[in-house]
Amino acid sequence: MPPFTRFDHVQLAIPAGAEERARSFYIGVLGFEELAKPPHLAQRGGLWLRSGSVDLHLGVDPRFHAAHKAHPALRCRDYGAVLESLRDHGVEFVEDSHPIGKAPHCYVYDPFGNRIELIGEDAGE
Repeated sequence: MPPFTRFDHVQLAIPAGAEERARSFYIGVLGFEELAKPPHLAQRGGLWLRSGSVDLHLGVDPRFHAAHKAHPALRCRDYGAVLESLRDHGVEFVEDSHPIGKAPHCYVYDPFGNRIELIGEDAGE
């Protein structure tokens, strides 16, 4: 039996004091919802976010450096709608001409320079 069953969450770093900018992007553009952090963790800043079964934590790093290569890859229930939201909000993305399986995918950067991959559902799913 493999030792792990799934990811519990993925964490990305954000600069100190950037929670409102993060909310604007992750909630306002990508459609995540914010979860309440336990009080002892809320003191540290950052955000906990959820979309379906995807949990994303944004943690404050006083020595913040964006993740330009390492990235979470998010499967999109409606890839076209996510791209439309990005366009509507003036967020640039780069579509990759090589699908993953039969799924289209692109890369977008959050307001802090963290890379995020967005992947459509496979045609056969």
